[in-house]
Amino acid sequence: MKSSIYGISFFFLFCIFPLVSGQLASNQNNTMITVSHQLANSSWNVEQNPCLWEGVTCNAPHNESILSLSLSGFGLSNSSFLPLLCQINSLQSLDFSSNLFNSIPVEFFNTCGEIDGLKSLNFSKNKLVGSLPTFQKFVGLESLDLSFNSLNGSIDSQLNGLSALKSLNLSFNNFTGSVPSRLGKSRVLEQLELSMNRFTGEIASEIGEHGNLIKIDLSGNHLNGLIPESFVNLTKLETLILSSNQLHGAIPAGLLGITTLQRFSANQNNFVGLPSTNTSMSLKILDLSYNKIPGRILPQLLLGSNLQTVDLSYNMLTGPVPVTISSSLVRLRLGSNNLSGPIPSTSFVSSPNLKYLELDNNSLTGTIPPQIGSNPDLALLNLAQNKLNGTLPDELLNLTQLEVLKLQLNELSGEIPNQIGRLSMLSVLNISWNSLNGIIPPSISNCGKLINLNLQNNGLTGLIPDAIGNLKFLLELRLGENKLHGRIPDMPQKLQISLNLSFNNFDGPIPMTLSQLNDLEVLDLSNNSFSGEVPDFLGTLPSLSQLVLSNNQLYGVLPQFKRNVSVNIDGNPQLRRTQDNPPVLSKKGKSVGVTIVITFAAAVLAVVVVAIVFLLISRRLSKVNEEQLQSLEVLSPPRVIQGNMLTANGVHRSNIDFTKAMEAVASPANIVLKTRFSTYYKAMMPSGASYYVKKLNWSDKIFQLGSPDKFEQEIEALGKLSNSNIMITLAYVLTVDSAYLFYEFSPKGTLYDILHGSLKSSLDWASRYSIAVGVAQGLAFLHGCTSSPILLIDLSSRSIMLKSLKEPQVGDIELCKVIDPSKSNGSLSTVAGSVGYIPPEYAYTMRVTMAGNVYSFGVVLLELLTGKAAVSEGTELAKWVLSNSVRPNKLDHILDFSISRTSLVVRNQMLAVLKVALACVSGTPESRPKMKSVLRMILNVR
Repeated sequence: MKSSIYGISFFFLFCIFPLVSGQLASNQNNTMITVSHQLANSSWNVEQNPCLWEGVTCNAPHNESILSLSLSGFGLSNSSFLPLLCQINSLQSLDFSSNLFNSIPVEFFNTCGEIDGLKSLNFSKNKLVGSLPTFQKFVGLESLDLSFNSLNGSIDSQLNGLSALKSLNLSFNNFTGSVPSRLGKSRVLEQLELSMNRFTGEIASEIGEHGNLIKIDLSGNHLNGLIPESFVNLTKLETLILSSNQLHGAIPAGLLGITTLQRFSANQNNFVGLPSTNTSMSLKILDLSYNKIPGRILPQLLLGSNLQTVDLSYNMLTGPVPVTISSSLVRLRLGSNNLSGPIPSTSFVSSPNLKYLELDNNSLTGTIPPQIGSNPDLALLNLAQNKLNGTLPDELLNLTQLEVLKLQLNELSGEIPNQIGRLSMLSVLNISWNSLNGIIPPSISNCGKLINLNLQNNGLTGLIPDAIGNLKFLLELRLGENKLHGRIPDMPQKLQISLNLSFNNFDGPIPMTLSQLNDLEVLDLSNNSFSGEVPDFLGTLPSLSQLVLSNNQLYGVLPQFKRNVSVNIDGNPQLRRTQDNPPVLSKKGKSVGVTIVITFAAAVLAVVVVAIVFLLISRRLSKVNEEQLQSLEVLSPPRVIQGNMLTANGVHRSNIDFTKAMEAVASPANIVLKTRFSTYYKAMMPSGASYYVKKLNWSDKIFQLGSPDKFEQEIEALGKLSNSNIMITLAYVLTVDSAYLFYEFSPKGTLYDILHGSLKSSLDWASRYSIAVGVAQGLAFLHGCTSSPILLIDLSSRSIMLKSLKEPQVGDIELCKVIDPSKSNGSLSTVAGSVGYIPPEYAYTMRVTMAGNVYSFGVVLLELLTGKAAVSEGTELAKWVLSNSVRPNKLDHILDFSISRTSLVVRNQMLAVLKVALACVSGTPESRPKMKSVLRMILNVR
């Protein structure tokens, strides 16, 4: 032990000491000590040389002067100490980002402006209010960042004195008026970021006179008019982002000819003309989606040697798809236009790097070219809603990396290829609304990663393959409007969104094979020939919200359903609801009935007792089958191998009883929620307090539980987190095959239950806004964890619990530590999120990212704003909102009218939050804001 101490001392003596061997100037030392005394929360040690303090950088090796101070994230709210720092005249950089300042003393600008060497000033991510300060001096300032605050008013001459300014970031504020054009005397500006404000009017042509500009971001404002012709002269420009404005007219000729330009995003505007270009352009990303651009696509527009992404979707383009595209192109989106003619076969041959091709919602004709199979790395192919005919080419089966195939709403005929199972990576297969015939190939069960399978409205015949049940990650199955018949096999038990078997030729009783679908929300069996009584199990399916039984031959009394379940029984004349039952029996009749019931129950009980005894005996003598073991598990609580309290809260420690909790999880009656990866039980403790006990399957390969020691380390680390908006693990129990985690009980259930259930009317705007803020605070906390950001695998309204209608808690935090997507036998998308919340890039990457979490949160925001579910009738909410947000006059139609109509203030706040949500669900990860920025924007709404 002593040798270790000597070693550490040696290290500090000979390694650290030389770094601070110089003497800091006495005036700077005194200033720093004074500042340290004023900062009550400071971790600075006044006994040390200030050059050793956190955030302080001195001029090594002599350390006689301070060069930079970074107090980012110190939680500072009182800014009165700031002028003191201006006494340090050697300062080159000051970073006060991510604090709680709401103002900056005027004296700070007067005194720090005298420091000629000060080059960088950062007050981003604070709570600054009021107008932009005037920078009269600061002659050496090169970088100014005031982004993510609540500054307002117009910008006129406040920046005139900044003669050396190279980088200006005022994004995510509330500035109004015109975009400033006076940006420093010397016009040396290189970075101009003014996005997400309320600037109006036209873009001043004077900006194009700043010839050193490398980046311009004016997105998310209310700008109109044309793009200044002077922008063509910005010969150093690399990034130009003008998205989400009201700009119109044609894009200046030659703009894309700027040899340095790599990204041009002008989506969600009103442009009516494509720019001219040449094949030598350096552009990598071109996004002009959601505009009003007519006419043909100029062939050279897609031929740039560096082009990687082109998005021209949601315009008014006509004519053919260009025959040749750049060999470097990775993503091409031309959907929702008026393109016509055949799909050129040469495009697939000439673009070996193409992974994502979207030509949907056009007027394309002809057949699907066989040459499509020459792109083995293609991950997404969307040709839906065109006029394509002919059969599905066998060459499709060469696309072994294909994850999304959408061919619906065409005129395709013939059979589904027998070897469709070769497309083993598919997560979405939609060939609905065509004229296909033949059977559903049994090999489709080899597409083991399928999430969504839609073969609706074709002419398919025969049986549903028995192997359909092997698609264990399938969430939606649509087989309606075909000619299927026969036995309905066991269905994938994870079906969640819907099972549609309507308009087929099924007959006989409704099969028991449907009784295992505990996660199913919509079941449509209408327009068949089902007969007999409606089975009781349909009334007990825990997640069912809509049941369609119309136009069959059912009879008898409909079982009792939960109040939130919509049941359609039209067209079954002999089927009646419970309230239509005959009058109640007489007392004598009742007594006879009761006697019969009691006798029957006694007989059943006797049989059960005998069965249990038999099973207990046979278990000793020989192996029993899996079903028998499960039956025994229901009767006896799991045996605790290890249990541990994680919380330091004395109330929870005294309340939680592991034995009582295990008794609760032994009974399915205590299940209150099933999510994608776990089951929640309600456990009542002897004290009367209730807790959630969540079960994780120890034997499931996707759980990285490993040894109990490793699991304990991970869960204990998460148990130390402290934030009121996330569910913190209070304790855990390990059994032979499972792990059980304990949480505070949320009386209101999940956000999904409230928002889309019978209590929806209780969620006024104040409650919805509070929920949005709370969830954002929880996510910002998780993303900002100092050791490493915590990324959620499955963020949805189902994983958000409500302690009250204004107190949300984000759940399933620990899954990010114990789930390994690479161990899953199913699609990554099945592991990494629920349908409707999955960002586009998750279909093509194995990485769960912060940008992906932001997308999922954006969908939750849209649910709060619209009142609609993340997926409704097969349409994703995010896509529906994006398509309707292009035209400003449709924004009101997006909002939940029952909420927005309450007052003009509420409507304006909802529109402001909608703007945040749209930024979150942006199609590209790099264009989404960080979670802390999202939180700041939501807080700024009020």
